[in-house]
Amino acid sequence: MNFCGDKARMSCANDGARGILYQAGMADPDAAATARFRADLDRLGLGAARPFGVAVSGGPDSLALLLLANAAFPGLIHAATVDHGLRAESADEAETVAAICARMGVPHAILSAGMVATSNVQAAARARRYDLLAWWAEENGLACILTAHHLDDQAETLLMRLLRGSGLAGLAGIRARQDRPVPVLRPLLGWRRAELEVIVLAAGIEPVRDPSNADDRYDRARLRKRLAETGWIDPAPLARSAAVLAEAEEALGWVEHMLWQERVAAAGDGFSLDPIGLPAELRRRLVLGVLAAIGGPAPRGDEVARLIATLEAGGTATLSGTKCVGGARWRFAPAPPRR
Repeated sequence: MNFCGDKARMSCANDGARGILYQAGMADPDAAATARFRADLDRLGLGAARPFGVAVSGGPDSLALLLLANAAFPGLIHAATVDHGLRAESADEAETVAAICARMGVPHAILSAGMVATSNVQAAARARRYDLLAWWAEENGLACILTAHHLDDQAETLLMRLLRGSGLAGLAGIRARQDRPVPVLRPLLGWRRAELEVIVLAAGIEPVRDPSNADDRYDRARLRKRLAETGWIDPAPLARSAAVLAEAEEALGWVEHMLWQERVAAAGDGFSLDPIGLPAELRRRLVLGVLAAIGGPAPRGDEVARLIATLEAGGTATLSGTKCVGGARWRFAPAPPRR
């Protein structure tokens, strides 16, 4: 699907573009940084699956990703910048990223999102960005998309989700690999923000500074400021905890898959589930899986908890368009239409 029509365009050098300053003869990352990046990316299963895409906003993190990827895999990367259109400067910033890519010999596209402000603009922008990047990657036959999320982002995400009372899936944080139709890989989750800044400055580039990163209207910006003021909180162990939680989430997903084969059976136009002896978390996951298989909208966590309590008591309830009946074996079927 073409999300951006004729607004997706291959870009050429534009020496007069504003927003990022650069010098001729930009310095590549050093050999140690390049080797480290190559190893990080290989661990995510890139293998021989090339060419691949790099998402570049013009900020220091994504510019460092661009420099590292080009140094490690010269001639094998494509870059794209999503212009959400939410700031007056964004078009110039995207054009200047295009100029940097042209000097590096990296094909670059600007993807125009054409967004307007909403009540949750950051979430909407994130979803739109991934949609556009996936379309671009498919159009260009790219094996995957790299994004520049790093260790400090991971630590901030874990703290934000703790404060919101997230469960294990949320506390697993930013995943190093997401197997979407076009896989998204994040090879910088072991890199600190300061390390990436050094790479960009050494290349003679002045990156874009997105004002939303310092805007107290956004939770992440407020948390980032508090972390900077609190010297005793080290992001590195927080990121390690998120990685361990991600492994635990993956393990539970594996167990859930095995239990689905053993405990869930087709029953008419729905399913039945044997819940006897299962830990609460695995019962919850199997119930969510059944509801998703029947095709209703995803329920909220508190709704699922109330449903399971009803089923355990032998009762009947309707949730997400599904009629759910308790007892020794729980039964789920599409709810009849309301009269």
